[in-house]
Amino acid sequence: MTGQKSHLTPKHRGLRKRWYGRLDKVKVTVEGKMALSSSVLLVLVFLTAEVTLSTGSNECVARNFGHGSVVCECNSTHCDSVGSVTLHPLGQFSSYLSSRAGSRLEAGGGAVQGNSTGAGLRLTIVPYQKYQKIRGFGGAMTDAAAINILVVRVPMASCDFSTRLYTYADTPGDYNLDNFTLAPEDIKMKIPLLQRAQALSPVPLSLLASAWSAPAWMKTNGALIGKGSLKGQPGGKEHKSWAQYYIRFLEEYAKYNLTFWALTTGNEPSAGHITNYSFQALGFTPEEQRDWVALDLGPALHTSSHTHTHVLILDDNRLLLPHWAKVVLSDIHAGKYIHGVAVHWYLDSLVPAEISLGVTHHLFPEYYLFGTEACSGFSPLDRGVKLGGWDRAEHYARDIIEDLNHYVVGWTDWNLALDQTGGPNWVKNFVDSPVIVDAKRDVFYKQPTSTASPTSGTAFSSRPIFRGDGPMKSNQITLLHSKFLLEGSQRVGVLANQHTDLEYTAFIRPDGSVVLIVLNRSSTVIQFEVWDPAVGYISSTVPDHSLITLAWNTQ
Repeated sequence: MTGQKSHLTPKHRGLRKRWYGRLDKVKVTVEGKMALSSSVLLVLVFLTAEVTLSTGSNECVARNFGHGSVVCECNSTHCDSVGSVTLHPLGQFSSYLSSRAGSRLEAGGGAVQGNSTGAGLRLTIVPYQKYQKIRGFGGAMTDAAAINILVVRVPMASCDFSTRLYTYADTPGDYNLDNFTLAPEDIKMKIPLLQRAQALSPVPLSLLASAWSAPAWMKTNGALIGKGSLKGQPGGKEHKSWAQYYIRFLEEYAKYNLTFWALTTGNEPSAGHITNYSFQALGFTPEEQRDWVALDLGPALHTSSHTHTHVLILDDNRLLLPHWAKVVLSDIHAGKYIHGVAVHWYLDSLVPAEISLGVTHHLFPEYYLFGTEACSGFSPLDRGVKLGGWDRAEHYARDIIEDLNHYVVGWTDWNLALDQTGGPNWVKNFVDSPVIVDAKRDVFYKQPTSTASPTSGTAFSSRPIFRGDGPMKSNQITLLHSKFLLEGSQRVGVLANQHTDLEYTAFIRPDGSVVLIVLNRSSTVIQFEVWDPAVGYISSTVPDHSLITLAWNTQ
């Protein structure tokens, strides 16, 4: 990529060096097909721990690639970081601004006023209107990426972001899984990086497992890709072997001191019903998934040593809700083993959040909703990596805010990091990521999306979560949500006194402080005030095409 413009912002916040271990120049190669350079380890350190290795400044080293905004370049000696967030004392508020114009978590603040500022638009915090509590934010550790933060979604064996097709039990007829074996991708890449991330993280990682396909010999089409489902019926030998495959995966990872918070019933089961589907898939109807959980997966987990691992159904697009949830969760035999519903963000525009997420929550409030996959650059009309694309950051922020306002308790990016092509991906299903690695220069770029999504650390959670076998993804948008919306933060009501183009959500954190996230996708600067009856009035301005987080103590 050529034609770059570089500048270092003039403000200097001093030198802070906190080394959490040595960054060696390391390359890990799996069967000659994939190498992870020291850039990946840099991503691991900078995104998993609150680390700033600065030479002269803690600011973004901005690069403009001509896509509307800038990326922040990081290397072995420098990466911009908001650091640990400490709110101003009672009577003051903190603010963090990211914008298309180039601001990246720009810190600010001011005094809370006793009287109204007179702004036309007022957002009122309604603390007695209480909704869901946050569980966490994160991304996926695929073969392409191999690391993320907060919630980590780990693919079980290969997915499209692998460099080859494989499962852990490819010996035909091995119903007892005597030849079940983790792959080199697990042993040499994902497991070591997960262990490294856990060592760096101040809190335990929350690992989430998802499988893309059963072994070909278990499937009706005899292949990992394309249209196919499990042979036989729930309760039969293929279905029971597939359930035991999950248990064996959990057992093998446990040998490396890696335990899983949750697993899903399989990535995008609807894809396995599409003729000539181009990559790994396993088809389930909601009725088949219901019966497989009731007869096979649920009992297998219940009799294993992993009884505390949560089960999330669906792991597919929300347009399948509420029907899918009605079929599965209305059955008491399946429902007793299930904890939540996992949703993807693709095709969200086809169905309103209230009709899908909202109705599902109201029908089954005892089961939580969790976002398990999202990425930009998947559309044929806007494919692949777009360095500095602010429109994608706004898409992330809007989706996260909408999900949070409809009872979702966490949000997971797809790939924590990818290369400059949007891969590697064996089927060339290239997409974008919050972090793009330039291995030749030994640097990585933090995309605008990293300020809008939960993996980057500014607004939604403090629990690391990995998602397994594909690319790495993190951005400013993700950072915003994960840095401020700590686990246990509870959404509360917000009322606007007039119509506004702003999109917003508010939470009370476990320590009683309040976080308000406001997105302005319009081309107009908007002034507003916040009224929190517990403290007073906060005056703020949100620039055009920007995202701001306001936070304040109430005691």
